Amino acid sequence: MTSNFLHIESIGRGPDVVLLHGWAMNSTVWRGVAAALSDDFCLHLVDLPGHGKSHRDQPLSLDYMVAALDAAFPRPVQVMGWSLGGAVASRWALAQPDKIRSLSLIASTPCFMQREDWQPAMAASTMSQFADSLAVDWQGTLKRFISLQVQGGEAARALAKTLSQELFLHGEPSLAALQQGLAILRDTDLRGQMAELSCPVLLQFGNRDTLTPLGAGEWLAQTLPHAELVVHAGAAHVPFASHLDDFVAVQRRFLARGM
Repeated sequence: MTSNFLHIESIGRGPDVVLLHGWAMNSTVWRGVAAALSDDFCLHLVDLPGHGKSHRDQPLSLDYMVAALDAAFPRPVQVMGWSLGGAVASRWALAQPDKIRSLSLIASTPCFMQREDWQPAMAASTMSQFADSLAVDWQGTLKRFISLQVQGGEAARALAKTLSQELFLHGEPSLAALQQGLAILRDTDLRGQMAELSCPVLLQFGNRDTLTPLGAGEWLAQTLPHAELVVHAGAAHVPFASHLDDFVAVQRRFLARGM
């Protein structure tokens, strides 16, 4: 399915749930989750603009991505967002509070780069190194990024292999889209707005995540008015892959409450 310029794969039947992937990836990362939940929900696996099979007709920004999603899904939905996808989902829920029944933020954060008053995030030097290396060797940069996603977690080598295999299943990303997406990660800071979220929020984090450390999840749990934090022991940045059964069990219970 392609709506406007978004590539969307819909699996299962039941209440609508939109799944948003992270930077440089595509919707294939969700196939295990979608297969497990498809008996109870209709899962809409989206390639974000500029990623996978989805096009872009202007530079990437959170608002541009939100506008594309809002046009593609005219009815109220529940939304799951991983990493960058979580920031997109949060901005969508802030912009359209009546459209989002519930929000699930997986290894995501309102602010991806460290600030003087914000430490549970990537160091500015790490972000700069990624930006510099993208222009020289974007494929090698993505491989290093995948290594960071699984670093410290259980079954890291197997997870890195799986993510690497999924990376180009929907085609190779453009360098411009990668650079613009990384700039979104660098510049996004939604901390001042997050308390305005009125919908139920599920936070699923790994305690070994080095990209979006658990401290970000704990801050969200304290800041959001209707939030539940679940921590997967031994998981890094990809708890839905490394701890699939536990992740799905928690997610199913939460989504069922939003039906």
